[in-house]
Amino acid sequence: MNKGRVYIVATPIGNLGDMTYRAVEILKSVPFVLAEDTRESKKLFNRYDIPTQLISYRDQNHGRMISKIIEKLDIGLNLALISDSGTPLISDPGFKLVKELRELGYIVESIPGPSALIAALSISGLPTDKFAFLGFLPKSDSRRKDILKEYLNLGCTVVVYESPKRVIDLLSIIGDCIKENTVVLAKDLTKLREEVLTGEAIDLISLLKGREFDTHPHGEFVVMISPFSQKV
Repeated sequence: MNKGRVYIVATPIGNLGDMTYRAVEILKSVPFVLAEDTRESKKLFNRYDIPTQLISYRDQNHGRMISKIIEKLDIGLNLALISDSGTPLISDPGFKLVKELRELGYIVESIPGPSALIAALSISGLPTDKFAFLGFLPKSDSRRKDILKEYLNLGCTVVVYESPKRVIDLLSIIGDCIKENTVVLAKDLTKLREEVLTGEAIDLISLLKGREFDTHPHGEFVVMISPFSQKV
């Protein structure tokens, strides 16, 4: 009997219309879909009339789920993995699963689509021939500063994800690292409140505080920083 395979399926980062035909077909064809948050994924499934059963899968329950996943694959069932939005594994659950399945010889196939990282870079106006993506930085200010300095010295655009509650603090740290380089903030991409802001860190802090953003934060950010000595 042929073993099943796992499809890593990208889903919209905001606008549900960004779902690909192939992604819908795959999600309808498999008997089970592993989802980061089944409640969020149900909204997408309702939009596209996807009847497939959703199963909660996160890095935290990987140890409990992996044997059940392998059991299904061994009887020839295909499965799909999705996250709340965008491409799974990109600062989302799935790394443990993909690593273990590939080591065991199972086929893992990508169904590509939206990614906040790539969407933001494509409209940033910053160099994209090479970039470093660091995901979410540690909470420690000193660690964040050390990491940013290290990667900015590589001479490439640096990209991080940040929560709305911490974005002003992050901009302050960036301002301590670089004084005149360009920073681009992208938030709520593909949504009604989509916005892309460009400027030096200190100017962006003033802009956000002028909107009282520090007391009413909303929307996750993609933060992109031009490398040292490269003001765009």
